[in-house]
Formats: sequence, C-alpha cells, structure tokens
Amino acid sequence: MSDSRAAARALLAWYVDAGVDEPMGDTPVDRFASRLPSPHAAPAAAPLKPAPTAARHAAPAARPAGPARPVTVDNQPGAARSAAFSAGSLDELRSILQAFDGCPLKVTATNTVFADGVPGAPVMIVGEAPGADEDRAGRPFVGLSGQLLDRMLATIGLDRQRNVYISNVLPWRPPGNRNPTDNEMATCLPFIQRHIELAAPRVLVLVGGTSAKTLLDRREGITRLRGRWFDWQGPSDGAAIPVLATYHPAYLLRSPGQKASAWKDLLALKRWLVEAGIGTAAPDT
Repeated sequence: MSDSRAAARALLAWYVDAGVDEPMGDTPVDRFASRLPSPHAAPAAAPLKPAPTAARHAAPAARPAGPARPVTVDNQPGAARSAAFSAGSLDELRSILQAFDGCPLKVTATNTVFADGVPGAPVMIVGEAPGADEDRAGRPFVGLSGQLLDRMLATIGLDRQRNVYISNVLPWRPPGNRNPTDNEMATCLPFIQRHIELAAPRVLVLVGGTSAKTLLDRREGITRLRGRWFDWQGPSDGAAIPVLATYHPAYLLRSPGQKASAWKDLLALKRWLVEAGIGTAAPDT
C-alpha cells in the first residue's frame, strides 16, 4: 500500500473516531476557497449617500413574504408524556414512538432504536443513545461497545438472548454522536420512563452518566454514582425498582483501566440476583 493510501485510511479512521461518519453531499466543498473574493468579481458599488432626514425617520417598509420559519413546539415534553403513557404494552409503546414526530432527532436518524433482548427479563439495561452502528441496525448495543457489554454480562451468566432486556434513554441517534440538548432529553424522557414501567424488570442497570443522571435525577457524574444502589420510582407510582449505576462500555474501551471498577459492579449485580433468588435462568414466557 502506498504512503498516500495509508495516510488516507488513517484520516478516515480519525474522522470516524471523531463522529464524522456520514457524508453530507456527493461532492466535497472547499469552504476556504468559497470565502475568497473571485478575481473576476465586479467592483464594489460606491457607498450610498445619506438619505434625507425625512426619509431616514420614515416607517420601515414591510418585508416581502418569505418561507415560513420552523415553529418551536414548547409543549413537546407534555405531548411526549401524553403519548408515552397512553401505551398499555411494549408493542403499543414501540408503535407510538415510531409515529411520534415531536423530537428533531428523529429527522436525522436512520431508525428508531427501541430495544433488544427478552421483554419481561429480570434485568433491564438502559444506556444513553444509539451510535452509528445502532442507528443503522435499529437495535441498541450492537457495535464494539455492545460486544464488550455482551462479554461483561456473560461473566455473570447473563445474556440478551435469555435474561436481559436492553434499551436507551434516547431512541434516536444525535447527529455525529453529539450531546443531546435539554429539550431533546425532556422530550424523550417520558418514553423511557414508560418503557421501564411496561418492561417491569426486577433490577435496572444504568450504564453511562447520561442514563444515570437522567433517570435518577442526580447531578453527580458517573464516577460518583457507579457502584451505588438506588431506587427508581416511575411516574405511575408503581413499585420501586432497585437500580445499579455503572460505566458505559464505550467509556471502558477508551479507559481500560476502569474495567476493574466495572467488574466490581458486575459482582455486586450478581450478588443481588442470587440474594433475590433470581439467578440466571430464562424468564417465564
């Protein structure tokens, strides 16, 4: 392989790591060249002379009608809550979410990423948001971080084919994996809240700071929340669900030195399952 091809591959890999994984047009645009004045451009017009005093104080002319500007819906979280809590089953919630158009993230996403695993499983894992792989597949945790998550769960006898159910706080991928806005989080929150209520797990595992802080309504970062047990109470005032917070697998891929702490969290989850008499058997269907 020539040096130029190797350099091009390295540059593409850097773009993917930075979140730039989708082209926005068929041809590249040199933004720097577009800002330079053309050598054949017409000379600048002479400055206008000041208008007479009466004209300067006249009422401004009405602007010509143009295309309508997008309207921001201030009650999006309220509309999302009404839609989410009208669902009486996971299938209904999935259909409602796929038809919901109140979040701008859905416009740029390829798929609505609802869930994976076994509905009704004793363990429910909630992550942050889909990545590029998840957006393409329409399933949570299918990329490198998902593969690591599967290996982590397998060490304590759990897997998504038998006894684990998985979802995310956000069902749509933020463009370029950027951080979601407060309004986007508020809009999506009722859906994951209702999702948890309908899935009715025995225990929740929140992976990553966004998931833990959002669902637990805490200000601390994940380094202070991980390894601790909390109770999650749904808006419908059902039974409280024990919650364990831990690191996101994507963070562990970037910071392998934290895997020891994540292993302690897995052991704590295993102890809780054994003490609750749940074990690792497949849930009843």
